[in-house]
Amino acid sequence: SQMKNVLKSIVSIVLCCFLTTAFAQVQKTAAQQSKQVSILFVGDMVLDDLPGKAIERGQDPFAAFEKILSSADIRIGNLECVIATTGKATEKNFTFRAHPRVIPLLKKHFDAISLANNHSGDYGPEAFSEMLTLLKEQKMAHFGGGNNLSEAHRPHIIEKNGLRIALLGYDEFMPRSFEANINKAGVAWSEDEQVVADIKIARQHYKADIVIPFMHWGWENETTANQRQRKLARIMIDAGADAVIGGHPHVIQDTETYKGK
Repeated sequence: SQMKNVLKSIVSIVLCCFLTTAFAQVQKTAAQQSKQVSILFVGDMVLDDLPGKAIERGQDPFAAFEKILSSADIRIGNLECVIATTGKATEKNFTFRAHPRVIPLLKKHFDAISLANNHSGDYGPEAFSEMLTLLKEQKMAHFGGGNNLSEAHRPHIIEKNGLRIALLGYDEFMPRSFEANINKAGVAWSEDEQVVADIKIARQHYKADIVIPFMHWGWENETTANQRQRKLARIMIDAGADAVIGGHPHVIQDTETYKGK
């Protein structure tokens, strides 16, 4: 009973305080309506601190949500921490670094994770690069970050139910020092022109049927998306995105339909 209460508390911390969950039922054009896929997006997942200690004890903080997670064709989450053993904490109010032992649980519950957020760079480029190596070694698909600028902006492609889906991840919340550059590991930053180019490349070069940017943006605890979010979302849809999914505010914000997307 005590163990269940502890796990329930941990699950609450992980998936109620830090996560915003959104379902995206994405469908191709009318001519191909037989092809459809359900995608579940999970917001900020912090696997440091209490959840990290639970995992060290052999517990699974996602267990109570396994049926929800497994109900979707594709499960995508935002990893709101770095997974590493190296690096030095940056000067911030909160820094999160999870142990590599968390990766098997991520693989169990998620098909891919976004690294584009304001905590994956908490322990510097060295730790970020270590995380990329660990994820690659354990074949945990990821996007929104890389060993350089090109890798960070490369879409992750998932083929499911006859559809080719491109996922792009972008951070829009400071510090921008976490951004990848030509020779530094880090996140993809949401420069408007680059985002538009990435979406077009995903469609034209990677031949994606569906393109979805997964954004890290807005302000914490605000239930209404701000003008910057709305403007950028519309720019992305104009560029060819089929849906725009957001995280970071730690609450569920409003949604909008624009040009049927």
